[in-house]
Amino acid sequence: MATQPTAAGARFLDPAVIARLGTLELKARTIVEGFLLGLHRSPYRGFSVEFAEYRQYMPGDDPAFVDWKVFARSDRYYVKRFEQETNLPCHVVLDVSASMGYGSRGVSKMEYGQYLAAALAWLLTRQRDAVGLFAFDEDVVAHLPPSIRPGHLRALLVTLERLAPGRRSEMGRPFHVLAERLVRRGLVVVLSDLLDDPARVVEGLRHIRFRGMEVLVFHLLDHAELTLPFESAARFRDPESAEEVLTSPKAVRDEYLRAVGDLTSRYERELRGAGIDYHLLDTSRPLDFALAEYLAVRRRFA
Repeated sequence: MATQPTAAGARFLDPAVIARLGTLELKARTIVEGFLLGLHRSPYRGFSVEFAEYRQYMPGDDPAFVDWKVFARSDRYYVKRFEQETNLPCHVVLDVSASMGYGSRGVSKMEYGQYLAAALAWLLTRQRDAVGLFAFDEDVVAHLPPSIRPGHLRALLVTLERLAPGRRSEMGRPFHVLAERLVRRGLVVVLSDLLDDPARVVEGLRHIRFRGMEVLVFHLLDHAELTLPFESAARFRDPESAEEVLTSPKAVRDEYLRAVGDLTSRYERELRGAGIDYHLLDTSRPLDFALAEYLAVRRRFA
């Protein structure tokens, strides 16, 4: 279950606040530190210790590897986890298609995805897990295989920061390309608005799951896409097809909201039926929910 940030940590997780910071590296560090601050001040104290560098002592473990400083603070026995024990390849998959450029509250879906991808990369590196980046629109536009080498995180963040909304969505093709490149069991985290043919999207994600990967999908939608809050007649433009239509939001709101509900329900039903974790994210909301859900999935590998 996702935890809620404390008042002290919440301001570090607001995407509008994050947008005003400097480099993507600073944004990632601020998000992760704010999130961990919330964890440490929540009832889930100790969660961060479990996922980061230690695991609880088990009968048969060599006492030489007990961390006595941790024992002095917590009165519990933890052993240091070695790199080969904790290393888990994770592929952060970011949609950079044209529709991801939309944002009604100052932060676009793609910017939100970049913040989340950068924070996940920072958190993964902190855990000593190998992290990679796979960005796509109708094709693969950037790919960095997972690594824990020095300097890899900086290279990943630079690549991530240079990305811009591209062409139209064609998720089936890039997902199949990624699936064929996977050679070691690990975790795939997908950040996308999933605005494509649901059948092709689900088929591509199932292919990734079939390759033995744990898959976590964050369905990123802008608050306006989820609520259609507009009142007066407006011209709506599809960013990928450039098609425009002039209409009254009041006249189509009920039908539109039903369509959005049907789409998200279909993704939730079909992806979870395929053993894939699915979570809908309103990009106006703080980023702690996504990080907590990542940790919940990550614990399955511990």
